[in-house]
Amino acid sequence: MHFQTFQAEVNVWVRKNFDKSELGINALLGVFEEAGELSHAHLKQIQGIRGTVEEHTEKAKDAVGDILVYLADYCSQRGWNMSEIAQDTLKLVTKRDWKGDPTTGKPA
Repeated sequence: MHFQTFQAEVNVWVRKNFDKSELGINALLGVFEEAGELSHAHLKQIQGIRGTVEEHTEKAKDAVGDILVYLADYCSQRGWNMSEIAQDTLKLVTKRDWKGDPTTGKPA
């Protein structure tokens, strides 16, 4: 699935189920909540407590998916195209060479 399709489907679902929040604040807070859940699952997996590796893995995957949903909603509420943001960012990030220049990441 492409980001554009994903964002559009999330937008339809969000509009059906929730009130629009000012500049996506609820979506932004949701990203942070899910990041906490992702961190929790990862930490407990490393510690080897409160569940199996499989359970922690599923919780981590669920959190990543939820983060994507919240980010799609946030982008929609801000009037941003998630696909364009991802493409533009990838172009910048893949030009960086941190092994070649650990200080700035500028390519040689």
